Amino acid sequence: MTGLADVLRGLSSRAGVQAAVLLSADGLAIEHAAADPVEPETVAALVASVAQHAGRMGEGAGRGELQLGVLEFDRGAVVLARVGSGDWLAVLARPDADIGPLLYDLRHHRAALTPLL
Repeated sequence: MTGLADVLRGLSSRAGVQAAVLLSADGLAIEHAAADPVEPETVAALVASVAQHAGRMGEGAGRGELQLGVLEFDRGAVVLARVGSGDWLAVLARPDADIGPLLYDLRHHRAALTPLL
């Protein structure tokens, strides 16, 4: 059986991915794996805040709860995916990364992470 750490290592080893952080809804890093140095506690705290505010925006706009989001920055993208009932997966990608396949996999296979939590 594949463990949570193995799944995150697999995500972080994908082409163009720098790190994968699994975090609780309250912003605590549960597990992480990184090809490049990151501060998982900082990422977790900030991602939880962004997810909370984006969720409020979705509710206010009549879109429902946030499930998947992409934030594009000067030095790469951050992909957020809801995992389970309240946890989040944050994937940090390099600026030149093709995140299309990652988005497809997250959309179609993230439910497989829930039993690992």
